[in-house]
Amino acid sequence: MDSRSIFLPLVVMALLTFVVWGRMFFMRLGQMKRERIHPQKVATAAQAAALLTDSRAADNFRNLFELPVLFYVAVLAAAYMGRVDAVSLGLAWVFVILRIAHSAIHVTYNRVMHRFYAYAAGGFVLWALWAYLAAGLLNA
Repeated sequence: MDSRSIFLPLVVMALLTFVVWGRMFFMRLGQMKRERIHPQKVATAAQAAALLTDSRAADNFRNLFELPVLFYVAVLAAAYMGRVDAVSLGLAWVFVILRIAHSAIHVTYNRVMHRFYAYAAGGFVLWALWAYLAAGLLNA
């Protein structure tokens, strides 16, 4: 297996982050334009929370810098350790798919329990990826 293949899920996660950023950007600009909100009036998170009514994309954008940070490190660790195989690659793709589902739910209809199931499943997959990498390190 080509060890570079582990970087494709990483690129897709980065692409997801850019897509959510774009949605957040256009939602915020749209609301600010419609409601004639001066940019200085949303200079802090507290001010933005008070004035910008739809924070789904912004909330999801922040989420993409929580668990996914551990994913990025795991992918780099797998590549560095020479642990790119069907298991690590499969777990990486499952995590990315679950994060895409989580983001899609979060920025659209935002049903909390649906979002939670995608989030929790992704978290368990990430734990499994890290356990797999740790086991490979301990068995080396």
